[in-house]
Amino acid sequence: MGAGAWGTALAKVLADAGNDVTLWARRPELADEINDTHRNTGYLGDAELPKSIRATSDATEALSDACTVLLAVPSQTLRTNLEQWAGLIGDDTTLVSLAKGIELDTLMRMSQVIVQVTGADPARVAVVTGPNLASEIVDEQPAATVVACSDSGRAVTLQRALSTGYFRPYTNADVIGAEVGGACKNVIALACGMAAGVGLGENTLAAIITRGLAEIMRLGIALGAKPATLAGLAGVGDLVATCTSPHSRNRSFGVRLGKGGTMESALRDAGGHVAEGVASCESVLALASSYDVEMPLTDAVHRVCHKGLSVDEAVALLLGRSIKPE
Repeated sequence: MGAGAWGTALAKVLADAGNDVTLWARRPELADEINDTHRNTGYLGDAELPKSIRATSDATEALSDACTVLLAVPSQTLRTNLEQWAGLIGDDTTLVSLAKGIELDTLMRMSQVIVQVTGADPARVAVVTGPNLASEIVDEQPAATVVACSDSGRAVTLQRALSTGYFRPYTNADVIGAEVGGACKNVIALACGMAAGVGLGENTLAAIITRGLAEIMRLGIALGAKPATLAGLAGVGDLVATCTSPHSRNRSFGVRLGKGGTMESALRDAGGHVAEGVASCESVLALASSYDVEMPLTDAVHRVCHKGLSVDEAVALLLGRSIKPE
């Protein structure tokens, strides 16, 4: 459900693994393009999609008799979409979150939103996350991912459904850790992009990634995540990929801001595509504050994106913090 870059890439993985795949697109013309040309040029360029993928803009048609529903809409629109779809989803259907974020008003993780809106048992809800840049996956470059679910049986079923020669899923029972890593890494990627945009080098980026991981782990542990999850693909893996790749939407957005762009111009240059970290920095910071967790990098990104602070001022603010043990 959702034919953006990530939803389309995962539809390809599922089709290549031999599954019967229906891809829901919000716009009928996009569904027609996928069916007619087997491409999604707006998000994935000339990458060819399996002919077995069937696209539709009719949610009722898409959800009819589905045994697994993968939710690939942006985190801040998940609730609104799910409220429309909930009555169409079967009572034992596995619900899979592909969105990475914390809901602004409620400070809920995506799995919590799914449970609240649908009334599903939390054991029916899974999360797929990791260092998964969509453009590389559709090119069938080797990648690994994490399938997090408290129900080991559902996790293994989903793992098998996603397993191909180029895509390797690992199971994990720690849903909280998987979601915290996925939501927070987008914010740290914005910080890395900003630093690169103002011309700072590899030492700076390494420091941001490392201290960013420390922030993520502090918040994750406060919420009940396992440190090992955040030291693995869902944490370090996803963080490194998103913070270093030019294909990363969040890093690229940060670069535009670092080069002096405004929020409006950065969004326009991104073709209107959402950089999840822009909204997430606000909700992650609020969530951290509610648990009395200090997240200075997240705070700096939030000030740049929402409070009018310049990137140069944000760097000076971070460097001016009191020195302390690591």
